[in-house]
Amino acid sequence: MDSYKAMTAESVAELLKEAGAQVMVRSGRSDSYGAPREFSFEVKSIFPNGLGLQVVARQFNYRDPWEASGRVNDLVDALLTRDGTLTPLPKGYPWFQGIEEECGLDEERLREIVETVRQVNPKLYLLQEMTGDL
Repeated sequence: MDSYKAMTAESVAELLKEAGAQVMVRSGRSDSYGAPREFSFEVKSIFPNGLGLQVVARQFNYRDPWEASGRVNDLVDALLTRDGTLTPLPKGYPWFQGIEEECGLDEERLREIVETVRQVNPKLYLLQEMTGDL
């Protein structure tokens, strides 16, 4: 059976910081019934190459006791930004192809995306804009 690894605002922020990004965190949902319910946390980051990654855990997932205990954030959504607007990655990458958002990411796939975004050369955008590929 698959084991679920919960992600927290702090663990996602640490992952992004380790990759060299500047990070900002805000939590939404708490144990209080009066807390906002549209998301449980949001982590925004900007990498030295100018690309930004916004990671959002929209809702807690509830697991059966034999899978994990109580509420967990084991899946998140990631949005890619460039110059403050949503953007896909240039052609040739396994993520964000023709879309600006990747949904339902577990921690392993989020790590892959962070590493991919960290390594993108921003000149690829200019090149692919000139050739009409982007």
